[in-house]
Formats: sequence, structure tokens, C-alpha cells
Amino acid sequence: MSGQQQDPLSFEVFKPGSAPDEHGRRRVHKWTPFVQGLQWWPGALVGGVAIMAQSGVSLTEGVLLIGIGAVLVITLIGVGVAYLQWERRWFWFDDDGDLRVDSGVLSLNRRRLQLSRLQSVDVLQPLIPRLVGLAEVRVEVAGAGDSKVNLQYLTLAEANALRNEIIARSAGVRHDAEEAPENLLAQVPPGDLLVSLLLRAETFGLLLMTVVLFVITFWNAGPAGLVFLLVGGVPIFGTFAQFSRYYDFTVAESPDGLRLRHGLLQKTRQTVPPGRVQAVGFVQPFLWRRRDWVRVRLNVAGVSSHSQGSGDQSYSENVLLPVAPWPVALAIVARVLPGVDLTDIPWQPAPERSRKRAWIQWRQLAVAWDDNVFITRAGRIVERWDVVPHARTQSVRVTQGPWQRSLGLASIHVDSTPGAVKITGHHRDAVEARRLAQEQADRAAVARAGDTSLRWIGRHFTGDGSDPSQPSQLDPSQPAPPLAVDPALDPRPPVPPTPSPSASDVVPQPPEGAEPGGVEQL
Repeated sequence: MSGQQQDPLSFEVFKPGSAPDEHGRRRVHKWTPFVQGLQWWPGALVGGVAIMAQSGVSLTEGVLLIGIGAVLVITLIGVGVAYLQWERRWFWFDDDGDLRVDSGVLSLNRRRLQLSRLQSVDVLQPLIPRLVGLAEVRVEVAGAGDSKVNLQYLTLAEANALRNEIIARSAGVRHDAEEAPENLLAQVPPGDLLVSLLLRAETFGLLLMTVVLFVITFWNAGPAGLVFLLVGGVPIFGTFAQFSRYYDFTVAESPDGLRLRHGLLQKTRQTVPPGRVQAVGFVQPFLWRRRDWVRVRLNVAGVSSHSQGSGDQSYSENVLLPVAPWPVALAIVARVLPGVDLTDIPWQPAPERSRKRAWIQWRQLAVAWDDNVFITRAGRIVERWDVVPHARTQSVRVTQGPWQRSLGLASIHVDSTPGAVKITGHHRDAVEARRLAQEQADRAAVARAGDTSLRWIGRHFTGDGSDPSQPSQLDPSQPAPPLAVDPALDPRPPVPPTPSPSASDVVPQPPEGAEPGGVEQL
């Protein structure tokens, strides 16, 4: 499948922006300051109504005029500041093909994004810009600190063209090459998404909290308090936010990577270049098991979706599939991790004495590995599989708490980039954990030495000997390979327990700082 459907909520109100100047520099669309000034209006309107309801002020002509005047003054100030920022904001591609961005009103901020380290490039349309046909381009590269640039706003056509040019330059092909075709792999029905969100313990907890808040607020503040509570947000709104975020979720495959599209109010189009996926996680809540559903998450340095954490430890939860049957999820992950068959790797369960440390989930604790990946499994109420390719292993650690030490147990951690997927083999035999850590470090070193996944341009554009400056020859008329998995194949095959080595203490984990791919000295 190739091409995009027309968005019924997007109208091309504005013409394309200005042409590049004599130095090849470009600005974002000239109406950007005005659109940025309008985005806070809905919140201001709802907030004003809530304050009036809480204070008991009636809507008279005088109050209405004061409110309108305040909104106009604040809007003019906001638009003026945004105009100054727009006037000082330029972007262009330098002679090395990297993206350069100048910005700043009081001080000049010059940034250079090395596109050879591109992690993701997204096109986002928040509701108000979407209504007038504008879009934001978000570019992220690998690097320390803030390695992200947001270009607000361009027309949708300009945003898509800029996205294509950035991907082409990062791949080393001709920058004016046409957009690569794509094959649709999966689409999540809205009904399945809604049911999956309702069948979660988290949703029941949010609903209970919402009911309690409503009862307490109504008892103490009456109906006016309920209006104020609705404006401030209630816990159950978190479920609607997820439904809105993942609505109409589609996954497509193209030579330039995986393309994810989703969103009810804010439309998002993400592109993850090949070889950038650092780890994959499967999550299956208890109530999903009867339907054989699972959620697939990714660790991808740079892809922004749903922030978690704080400070330097913040990360983004990147969802490859919000909900899908196990066979479909496994088939799509096989596209992300070529040559890996997760159903054919035998599990090595935790020793039976681990039940004294994890008496609820000890039967689910296991690790597995082959020549390509290392896998961990945990969780009885919410089962989790976490997978990391050996070539993406950053470091390996062994930890042991006092309770584990008394049982001769230890946990092995295979570190990936910050993200929702944490690869931890809980409560292994202490001697086995130390041996597994060293073996995983050795496997990672060998895998990195022969890794070619980051040189994806050679595979996708020149694998047939064609000119890399030409667009991909992938035929969009051909359907994607079938997603079906043999129904007789159990995606979670039971494996008989294997004898564990004798117990032995290990020295507690030293401070962090091990070299990437190495084992911290025990």
C-alpha cells in the first residue's frame, strides 16, 4: 500500500511559505506566530468558565467585555513574542548535508544536527494547526543532552517534503528523490483499541479514583466544584488520552524504515529508520490473555511519544502496536528484528528457590538467548517479554540484594537505551547470573563487530546493484508478505526446567560506569 488518505479535518487554508534566501536558508510558515497565539484559546475559555462557576460571578455584559479584552491583550503579546522568534529562526542544509537551525531573540542559538545519526523524524499536527493545514516537523538524532529540533509550522505538503529530504540525506541518496513507497503491515481497529484500554487494571483504578474525587468534590463544593474538577482533569481522562493518541494506528514498511501513523485529535506520523530499534518489549495484562492480545513497545533513542521519568532520566514510551494478536505482533517484530524467531528460542527458568523471593511470579521468570538476541520474561498479572539484540547491548550488570544473597540468587541486567523496555533476568542462581553476564558481553562484542543494520542504505537501495541516487525500486502495488503465523505454533512454548548450578555469593554491584558492552567487575 502506498499513499495517504485525505484528512477530513485538515484544510489547506494557507499557501506554501516563503522561498529560501540567497544563502539557501528558510523560515517556517509566516502564519506560525498567529497559530501559536491561538492554541491556548480553548484552555483559556474553559478555565474562564470554571473560575466564574467557582466564584459565583454571573456572565454580564461587563464581565464578557473584560474577558474578551484580556484574551485579546494576552494574544497580542503572545503573537508579538512568537513573531520575534519567527523572524530569528532559520533552517537549512549545509555543505555536509546536515541540518542547521538558528534561533533566539536575545541570544543567538546555533544548532547542527548530524543526519548520519538520525534517530527519528516525525510530522505532527496538533488540533488547531491541523484544522488550517499546518504541521510540525520534529527531528531527533543520537547524542547527549537535547538532540531534538521542532520546526513549527509548515504546510502539510512542505512538512512531508522536508521529512523526505531529511531521510534521503541521512541515507546518502539524492536529496530530491521521491518519497519511498510503503506496504501496510497492520492497522488497529478502533473497537479493539477501546476494549483493550477498558480491560486493564489501570483503567479500573482510574475509574475508581474518578468516582471518589467526584463524590468528595460534590460533597464539599457542590456543582461548581465539579466544573472546576473537570477543567483541572480527572484520572479517567488518561484512558481517553491513550485512545486519542493511538486511534487509527497503522504500521507500514518502506525502505526508509517503519512508518507509524496515529491520532484522533493530534495526528502523528513517525518514521523510525532501519537499525535504530534498540529493544522490543511485549506486554500482556491478565484480562487480555483470553483474547490473546499483546502490546508491543520499543526503545528507540529519540522517538517522542509519551514521556515518562524526569530530568536526565526521562524517556519516551514508543509503541509499535498498542494492541494486536500474538501472531500479528510476532510477525511485525520479525520485520524489526530480521532473522529472529522468538518462538524457537528455549526458555531457561529461574531456580525453584526463587519462589521464596518472588512467590507470585516465580514460575514466569525466565531468560533465553540465541545468536541474535537476549530475552527475559517476568510477570504473572502482567506478563512481559523484553528483547534486546546483542549488537544493541550497551552494558551488562549483575545485582544482588541482601534477600537474594541469603538465597544464593542474583539478577542480570542487559542495559539498552533509556526507555520503557527493561531487560532484567530476575532471581537467577548467583553463579549462573555471573556466567550469563560474561557470555552476554562476549556475544555483544561479536555482534557489534559484524553489525551492518545501521548501514541500511546499502541493503535497501543498493542491494540489487542499482544506483543509490535513484529512488527505491520497491513495487507499491505488491502486497506485504502475510502476517499470519502457523496457528498450531504456540508463541510461548513450555520448556522443561533445566538444572541450575550450585548457589554462590557474588559481590554487590559497584557504582555505574562500566564501558558499553562490558561486564562490570564483580
